[in-house]
Amino acid sequence: MGNSCCCIQVNQSTVAVKERFGKFDEVLQPGCHFVPRILGYKIAGSLSLRLHQLDVKCETKTKGNVFVTVIASVQYRVVADKPEDAFYKLSNPINQIQAYVIGAIVASIGKLDLDEAFEKMNEISKAVEDELAQVMLAYGCEIVKTLIINIIPDERAKQAISELNAEIRLYLVLKIYFKVYFDLRSYLSLLKVLFLFWTAVAANLSGMGTASQRQAVVDALRNGVIGFSESAPGTTVKDVMDMALTTQYLDSIKEIGAKSKSSVILIPHGPGGIRDVGTQIRDGLVRASTSQ
Repeated sequence: MGNSCCCIQVNQSTVAVKERFGKFDEVLQPGCHFVPRILGYKIAGSLSLRLHQLDVKCETKTKGNVFVTVIASVQYRVVADKPEDAFYKLSNPINQIQAYVIGAIVASIGKLDLDEAFEKMNEISKAVEDELAQVMLAYGCEIVKTLIINIIPDERAKQAISELNAEIRLYLVLKIYFKVYFDLRSYLSLLKVLFLFWTAVAANLSGMGTASQRQAVVDALRNGVIGFSESAPGTTVKDVMDMALTTQYLDSIKEIGAKSKSSVILIPHGPGGIRDVGTQIRDGLVRASTSQ
């Protein structure tokens, strides 16, 4: 703002307060103005209409008695229509705005726990802005925006929070591990039950197959004996069985001797031995016929 004799220059985005004999007269807008000092006029001061930013740091405690440092930023400006209120009613705007901000933050943070304070930073900013705007408007200042930039717990609270988070992460890892472990044990138990079941089924089927195979051998041998007896009149079933057993016996001895890697089998080798073998087979056929 320039001053040459009785002419006053007011810069852009600035207003000047003119008084006459110590009483408020008018607000001078940007431009050149005539202020005759001889008539008692003078410039009492000037105000900037630009947007100002005030950073406020406040230390308080939460509902859970955790001490925190809250950093807030307040953007304000002088109301262009009422600059005289800001000039005459506020002796130190920065300190007064800072006091109101600290009071609003303490009131809001004291109702919340630490986690809630972090989650509701926007709500806290809105509450501080609403309360501050109503108060400061009466003093010719407009609160444009209030932001809670950060909430910093003290060092002991930080350490406790870090340890708690580490324990929570460890708990979650162990929970997942044991869940996978017990699920795997359940799957292995199920597989074991299925293996035993299918083993029993396979054993049952194998037994049924062996029984059917033996039954088929017995049926074929019986049918062969009966057919040979009918085609050769005068022969008995005993004669046919003795001849078949003798032929089978000699074939078995031949096969054992023809294989180089055959194991040694000790069997009765004589007419009496053949007779005993034939008796045992006949007894088996008789029992099979009786059971059917």
